[in-house]
Amino acid sequence: MSWKDTAEPVLTRMPSVRRPERHVPFKRKLGWTAGVLVLYFFLTNVFLFGLARGQGADIFGQFRSVIAGGQGTLMHLGIGPIVTASIVLQLLGGADLLGLDTQENPRDQILYQGLQKVLVLVMCVLTGLPMVFAGNFLPASQAVADSLGVGTFGVNVLMFAQVFAGGILILYMDEVISKWGVGSGIGLFIIAGVSQSLMGGLISIPQLPGNTIGVIPGYIMMALGLGDLSFQGIDTLLFGIAGGAQGASVAGLIAIATTIFIFVVVVYAESVRVEIPLSHARVKGARGRFPVKLIYASVLPMILVRALQANVQFLGQILNSQMAIPTWLGEYAQGQAVGGLFYYLRPIQSPGDWMWWLGTSQEPWQIMIRIGVDLTFMVIGGAIFAIFWVETTDMGPEATAKQIQNSGMQIPGFRQNPGVLEKVLERYIPQVTVIGGALVGLLAVMANMLGTIGGVSGTGLLLTVSITYKIYEEIAEEQLMEMHPMMRQMFG
Repeated sequence: MSWKDTAEPVLTRMPSVRRPERHVPFKRKLGWTAGVLVLYFFLTNVFLFGLARGQGADIFGQFRSVIAGGQGTLMHLGIGPIVTASIVLQLLGGADLLGLDTQENPRDQILYQGLQKVLVLVMCVLTGLPMVFAGNFLPASQAVADSLGVGTFGVNVLMFAQVFAGGILILYMDEVISKWGVGSGIGLFIIAGVSQSLMGGLISIPQLPGNTIGVIPGYIMMALGLGDLSFQGIDTLLFGIAGGAQGASVAGLIAIATTIFIFVVVVYAESVRVEIPLSHARVKGARGRFPVKLIYASVLPMILVRALQANVQFLGQILNSQMAIPTWLGEYAQGQAVGGLFYYLRPIQSPGDWMWWLGTSQEPWQIMIRIGVDLTFMVIGGAIFAIFWVETTDMGPEATAKQIQNSGMQIPGFRQNPGVLEKVLERYIPQVTVIGGALVGLLAVMANMLGTIGGVSGTGLLLTVSITYKIYEEIAEEQLMEMHPMMRQMFG
């Protein structure tokens, strides 16, 4: 018996959201999408029962914009388990160890979806257990332990159950949107978190000293001579203006310019494409074009790259909290790696991470090595994961040729044969996939180094702009299908 025969009884019985039996009207899709989004915002504001509020460190830190969760809430894990499970599946699929034909075999498709759910459950356990029981990441409240009479261990068990339940909820919320809504749940949750941070960076007014003030009120206050915000040299003007007694700060000019630049570049890159002409084999005069975009694999593989980095840093923090690790492996201060291997593997997140002339504790050569490692990891990792993403999501030349063939379309002047279509697509898709993945990785590192409004990471900003653009295109397509139902039958 193969592993598929052994695991089939379990994988095929994994709970799943029922697919719609017929076309879902566009308004109903918007309703499902809005409802799940409201539920997500609600769950990110429900704190874990038994948590000692105001204590503990956020183990994901500035990866939050990619993980799309809330520290100490039911959504503490965010999309981390889903993304980590996808990384494992992509690596196994890329090495052809699963033996699953997800393109044409319905049985293998069901097994793949069931296997993904099982891996998500495993990742929820492997990620949630260390966060609750190891270190000081989610400390238990002694008052709750005393009132319930279960001790600190009992409160930890209760918090783990809540964290695990939150991981399961976000899995099925993503599935609801994928089948009944617009876009994907993972993309929608990332947009929600990043947009919230961006709006805060634009208009927020701090209530406590040391918080960041929004760009708009901050510069208005300086122009009117209110508060104590002031320019303190060219560095503060470009990279961030620090306040005086109140300790407030406002984003610098470069952060504002970088945010605008990323928006413009991503929208432009989404419009750069090679269009392959198509014509319908049976309907005379029916023509179209198949676009091979510069960012063909989209920026979603960046989620996998950043999640892999987040898991590496998570491993280092867990090891540091449980044992005395050697200095060559990692030195930690305030929960962050400041030396050793884990320091060099730690991505650049803000201008302060590499501007050694502002008084950082690291030597310039250490910072240069860290920048080089981060840049290499993002560029090469972006290209590799883009290739995996294209192959596992049926966007490769072979799968795309079959899809075009099944729709009745063909390239004018060529025989109506999937093999011919595949050879034409192989001239563009593999090269564009690698170039696009490397370009997105380069943009993400650059945005992190220069800073953005609201402290949003460069990867989070790239993801938000690109996913929003994709949702816009999908909404336009849905509206077109609603107006012309025959087109829905033609394109399936």
